Amino acid sequence: MARLTFKDFWRNKSFRISIVQTLFFMGWGMVFLHYNIVEYAWVMFLVFPIILGLSLGVLPSTSSVVKGLLVAMLIFFVFCIVSGLEGLICTVFLIPLILPPVFLGFIIAHLFKQYRLLSRKSELSIRLSPLLVLLLLGPLEHFTLQNDKTVNSVSTQIILPYPPTEVFHAIKSIDTLYGPKPFLMQLDLPVPHKCILEREEVGAYRICYFEGGKIVEEITMFEPGKLLAMDVIDYELTGRRWLGFKEAIYTFDSLTTGQTRLTRTTTYTSELYPRAYWKPFEKEGIQQEHHYVFENLRRKLGDRGH
Repeated sequence: MARLTFKDFWRNKSFRISIVQTLFFMGWGMVFLHYNIVEYAWVMFLVFPIILGLSLGVLPSTSSVVKGLLVAMLIFFVFCIVSGLEGLICTVFLIPLILPPVFLGFIIAHLFKQYRLLSRKSELSIRLSPLLVLLLLGPLEHFTLQNDKTVNSVSTQIILPYPPTEVFHAIKSIDTLYGPKPFLMQLDLPVPHKCILEREEVGAYRICYFEGGKIVEEITMFEPGKLLAMDVIDYELTGRRWLGFKEAIYTFDSLTTGQTRLTRTTTYTSELYPRAYWKPFEKEGIQQEHHYVFENLRRKLGDRGH
């Protein structure tokens, strides 16, 4: 049997239309997202993919349409990563979220065709429907959710064989962070470099520098060996407008063994929906950054002890 090449697939009209149609509507979806017309929520991640699949499902050749869809998705996501429109992590997490609804819409359209429920006029309307969803439902959801930001907190703990005061002074300002990066940091999770405390008092600023940005914190509680609490007053982290950092707290608990239990709590807001899908990824990403800082702190305290 002769091997099929891309040229052979390209000769199929349904394959070509599937690629062009998918890229066209996904491109408009990205434009609407980046101009803040639609939210990173239900319309974009559920309704739009279903309608996109429905619009593709009315095309005649099922297998060719599926192949065209997958090729177009690959082209689109690679472009988003290379151009910097979206990060690698977001893209990896996004694919399993939107592909199932696309195929659900595709199956619905296939059933409509099988039972002859579609007319020529309705097919044309369905093929244009993804853009109508963005134009009509997207702004409506944006208006509904624009002030609805869920507040979340993530806490991580570590036990260190040092007294609380020593741990406190080691974490309040960190010169250089280095070492093995957790998995998500190896993709494109922001990597912290250093944190600088301008003064040791309430009201002072603590600035943490990352690859591609920084977080500016204002000290709200400064109790050596007990508590270091900060409000995030500004942050510049590329590609993450859907997360809003609110507060960072370190608590230091003295244990009877002479050790310290250090707890880091990050409070943030998120605009990503559905929450049941995104929240575990957000938690894992924040905890990986906590652990990265903790391991650096462990080395720093160990170096002091020598």
